[in-house]
Amino acid sequence: MYWVILCIAGLLEVVWAFYMKRSEGFTLFIPSTITVATMIASGVLLSFSMRVLPLGTAYTVWTGIGAVGSFVLGVAILGEPASPMRLIAGFLIVFGIVVMKLSST
Repeated sequence: MYWVILCIAGLLEVVWAFYMKRSEGFTLFIPSTITVATMIASGVLLSFSMRVLPLGTAYTVWTGIGAVGSFVLGVAILGEPASPMRLIAGFLIVFGIVVMKLSST
């Protein structure tokens, strides 16, 4: 259950990063509101998952989901480049998340 909560927190991190980009420096009300609301929700869920999961594992997985998810959205929706080096870096982050998860069971 705590892993599911952590994954949801990570996905919310992706949402707030995306809407932060869309907020144009917090000058647009709706994207700014979504950013702040999902930041809070993500932090609360991360905190809840840390009741059981180790700090290093929970934080690494949370930031990893956020980083890779933001990278994917940037490429898929915002037209950011998907160069070979960026793809390798994304793969290495995912690999690190999997290893971190496996080391915590």
